[in-house]
Amino acid sequence: MDMTKTHVAHDLTHDSPLLCCRFDPSGKFIFVGAQDYSVWRFEISSGSKTELPAESWVRALVFSGDGQTVVTAGYDGRLMWWPVNAEQPTPLRTVDAHRSWIRALAVSPDGRLLASVGNDQVVRLWNMADGSPVREMSGHESYVYNVAFHPDGKQLATGDLMCNLIHWDVDRGKQLRSWQAKSLQKFDKTFVATIGGFRGMTFTPDGSQVLCSGITNVTNAFAGVGNPSVVAFDWESGTQKIEHLSKGKIRGVAWGVAAHADGTRIAATGGSGGYLLFWKPEAENEFHQMKLKDVARDLDLCSDGLHLAMAHHNGHVSIGKMDAEPKK
Repeated sequence: MDMTKTHVAHDLTHDSPLLCCRFDPSGKFIFVGAQDYSVWRFEISSGSKTELPAESWVRALVFSGDGQTVVTAGYDGRLMWWPVNAEQPTPLRTVDAHRSWIRALAVSPDGRLLASVGNDQVVRLWNMADGSPVREMSGHESYVYNVAFHPDGKQLATGDLMCNLIHWDVDRGKQLRSWQAKSLQKFDKTFVATIGGFRGMTFTPDGSQVLCSGITNVTNAFAGVGNPSVVAFDWESGTQKIEHLSKGKIRGVAWGVAAHADGTRIAATGGSGGYLLFWKPEAENEFHQMKLKDVARDLDLCSDGLHLAMAHHNGHVSIGKMDAEPKK
């Protein structure tokens, strides 16, 4: 594998702007949320697509442990369970989960729990198997943008608009500590608005660090003028290890972040154009960047560790392969 040779291996198209994307665990499908109020399942090899009529903008998608079920989270506050492989998918279950937008979902490593967060500032845990409520946790004072389970399954991280990160004990539902990624939020006095938030969040595979992506160095909150950033925190101490930036001063937001098993950190950006950025764990600047054909709104790393998916505003889904193109 040579990440500096990353190229678009598949370009899948849709006729509505896209909001999110996730590979199913088998790597056969890519699921995307679109602004036409549906989720679409693309078969990667053929490009054929199937509609999941979610009736809302969907920003978050996760899969059950056995890979047979996908859960979608809508801006209408509903969670919906769907069969992954059905010819014409219909909801298996619908739960009114939050009072407003659901922004992110996460599934525990053992597949038993589903975590959801959103604009009502509450963190909720659900039984993944039947959708029953397990626990509700309060502590955020602004919109909750993201959530991630620690690899041990016993700890949970959530992050909000003000870039406050809260560490929770999953079994007790207790807040253990909190800290802030100060560089990823700013109050713009001219427009009287705060811009920021954890647009992407993931743990490194060993659980030693949590990576949080967003925008920094904001000069205009109304237009979203700033630079993409990924802040890495040491999980044990809560201290910032490094902030990954771009030597090219790329403008925009790091909408998604992935932690590769080899240590590489990867982000997809949207703003003035879109880019894929690749960093070594101890390096501030990227060792490779790849220009995308349109702004990216989400990023996902396939379970094979070789492919990436990017959802774009222009309706395209780019499937990147992190290796050299085969000779023709």
